[in-house]
Amino acid sequence: MPVLKLGIPAGSLQEATAELFARAGWKIKFQTRSYYPTIDDLEIECMSIRAQEMARYVENGVLDAGLTGYDWIVETGADVHEVAELVFSKVSRRPVRWVLCVPEDSPVQTVKDLEGKRIATEVMNLTTNYLAQNGVSAKVEFSWGATEVKPPKLADAIVEVTETGSSLRANNLRIVDEVLQSTTRFIANHDAWNDPWKQKKIMNIVTMLQGAMEAEEKVYLAMNVERCNLLNVIDILPALQKPTISNLVDETWVAINTVVPSASVRDLIPRLIEAGAKGIVEMPITKIIG
Repeated sequence: MPVLKLGIPAGSLQEATAELFARAGWKIKFQTRSYYPTIDDLEIECMSIRAQEMARYVENGVLDAGLTGYDWIVETGADVHEVAELVFSKVSRRPVRWVLCVPEDSPVQTVKDLEGKRIATEVMNLTTNYLAQNGVSAKVEFSWGATEVKPPKLADAIVEVTETGSSLRANNLRIVDEVLQSTTRFIANHDAWNDPWKQKKIMNIVTMLQGAMEAEEKVYLAMNVERCNLLNVIDILPALQKPTISNLVDETWVAINTVVPSASVRDLIPRLIEAGAKGIVEMPITKIIG
């Protein structure tokens, strides 16, 4: 039986990735001190790899495919096939940002002010290329962790990743510039992508992951409406595409089915009732495909 070797990001993305796969239909279980999570699919063999290293292992064929951040693809310079963008992270459903930061009371206002200064970061190549693009020569030092606490004594500035900015504010840091925005990518080894079975398996996985993400924070609404109130109800509905309208046995009534953002339901249902909708049913959605 052919098997797809799939890299699951360890660390901060692990829980969010497992949750996404669960909603897509796969159960991944992680075991203490094991690099090989189990998955309920005999055609997939998982390996837990740090996101920072994922692109390199996919490039050299240790893995057929994997999930990692666009930032680490750029940082490692890995030659991989980007199959899809999946906008999720450990905290939110928005891109993470690598930003240039200095202490609040620093005189630095732009990257140009860092000429000859020290910058601490985990993304050495990304930072070096950013400085070169801005014509700035500075000393870039690798940070093994706790980068936020290094200014001003151990560094004049840092390039660090942030989602909410709360950690930067807690450490009295100010953002000078954005270096890169990054989202999660599903990547594949070129040889694996050119293998018909592996490519189909990869695309099946991606389709289900994207369907699960599309369904997030949406619900299915079904209701009955008298034909005389139909236009009033339709005008209220923020449909995903267009609502489905079906005839009922009583020709003076129709059934309406649609998908709406879950956050809108608490305000939407009272308005639908006022417009004449009856028998409103709200149901959760696990996937939206196509």
